[in-house]
Amino acid sequence: MAGGTAPGPMRVLVLGASLRTDSLNARLASLVARLVRDEAGADVDHAHLDEFAMPLYNGDAEEAEGLPPGALALRDRLTACHALVISSPEYNASMPGVLKNAIDWVSRVRPQPFKDKHALLVSASPSMVGGNRGLWALRVPLEHLGTRVYPDMFSLAKAHEGFSGDGDLSDSGLHARLAEAVTSFLRLVEADTRYVCLRRRWYEFLGDCTDAPVTQRAQD
Repeated sequence: MAGGTAPGPMRVLVLGASLRTDSLNARLASLVARLVRDEAGADVDHAHLDEFAMPLYNGDAEEAEGLPPGALALRDRLTACHALVISSPEYNASMPGVLKNAIDWVSRVRPQPFKDKHALLVSASPSMVGGNRGLWALRVPLEHLGTRVYPDMFSLAKAHEGFSGDGDLSDSGLHARLAEAVTSFLRLVEADTRYVCLRRRWYEFLGDCTDAPVTQRAQD
């Protein structure tokens, strides 16, 4: 832009939502982080959920002690990014309890950091459905909190057989589909962040007529 400074690269938090060190979703998160960096040219903050230790959410504990350091650290990492990618396992057709617990704690921060954050959800599972049911469950709390969850989700079925030695997906078609999902998601994030044409207020529920900040949006 003439007379201005070119914007820096987009920054994306890629969160592996399994506590296991070498889980299938940790491997998928690593691949997504590489795609974000190499294919889309964005900066990556690659994190693992075990970096953010939190007790089970307890309102009495919050009142007495405030938010735990792990929740505040995750808040800081989330706030510093334009977008969020979560690679989540599926436990009993839903999201892991530890991930829901993290969302519950971080949602208590004010201003609430999930609001208006773009998110892409991916999963890997040995099952034939690839963790897709868990991603549908994960959409519910995120969208309730105002996160703009990307419509297309990616689930890798039979994931224990799905990775090649170099960390790519063994199926070239699936690899291309994942790369396209990541690229398309970040194009939307960039458009919404940098090419704003609409301003609106966001409220969590009817009657929430607070002094919530005006939020700039590129689409309604």
